[in-house]
Amino acid sequence: MERASVLVNVLSILPRMKATGRVVLGDNLTVLRSLPDASIRLVYIDPPFNTRAVRKRERIRVERDEAGDRTGFGGRRYRTRKEAGAAYSDRFDDYLTFLEERLVEVRRVLTEDGSLYFHIDYREAHRCKLLLDDIFGERSFLNEIIWAYDFGGRPRRRWAPKHDTIFWYCKTPGLQIFNRDEIDRIPYLAPGLVGEEKARRGKLPTDVWWNTIVPTSGKERTRYPTQKPLAIARRIVAASSYPGDLVADFFAGSGTTGVAAHELGRRFLLVDNNPEAIAVMKDRFAEIPGVEWEDLSAPPV
Repeated sequence: MERASVLVNVLSILPRMKATGRVVLGDNLTVLRSLPDASIRLVYIDPPFNTRAVRKRERIRVERDEAGDRTGFGGRRYRTRKEAGAAYSDRFDDYLTFLEERLVEVRRVLTEDGSLYFHIDYREAHRCKLLLDDIFGERSFLNEIIWAYDFGGRPRRRWAPKHDTIFWYCKTPGLQIFNRDEIDRIPYLAPGLVGEEKARRGKLPTDVWWNTIVPTSGKERTRYPTQKPLAIARRIVAASSYPGDLVADFFAGSGTTGVAAHELGRRFLLVDNNPEAIAVMKDRFAEIPGVEWEDLSAPPV
């Protein structure tokens, strides 16, 4: 049997799969084209931002060693060792064509009440918005969410760019899921103006989300380049899907969407063509039962 036929047979059962989730190493366009219509409730994608750079991050292992090269808390000595890091190319000659053929498939696989959250930065957001309007329709556009953070360097001759953009589109206007009561609440900026009860309950977030990046030394950190905070993924999954639903991320990276989906009782499909991303996810999902792994990167046999 040709590998393309195997792919269809494997992935066409996703809407009925009993597994916690499935992680696929392979081309996301090939996977998308193999999926049935209206099979996924929520898609979050964080595609390469077309920064025209190679993204990479070194991994450093720290071990106790009295003859080590670093002094830590209480005078304890440690030795650091550099390991192979994660990397990928973020350069496309025809970026919009690359996205368009994938976004057309994303719309097809969404359920009628399904949603797409499309994560991008300032370099391409304006062009991506027009592309999304063409594919989904202007009436399907629901929000431009600004994820604002405050970390890293600041240029000397312009305002520091400290936000990403997340476009929310539904497949069918008016049918989108918005679980208002399931969304995490945030503190009021002026709690004294709203009364004690409201201040204690907090308020729903607006379309501007203040959230730090993944802390360098935090437990959440996988050291995968471009890893996004779990809090952002949790909010999206909670707002726009139901327990038991299938949530997909076709540029899965470190697997944050899958972690959020699992924590909230959803199933997940994660796809990435980078073996280093799969290695990170295997470590991250090591204690989650029922995760299935599929390698579709090999040529047909």
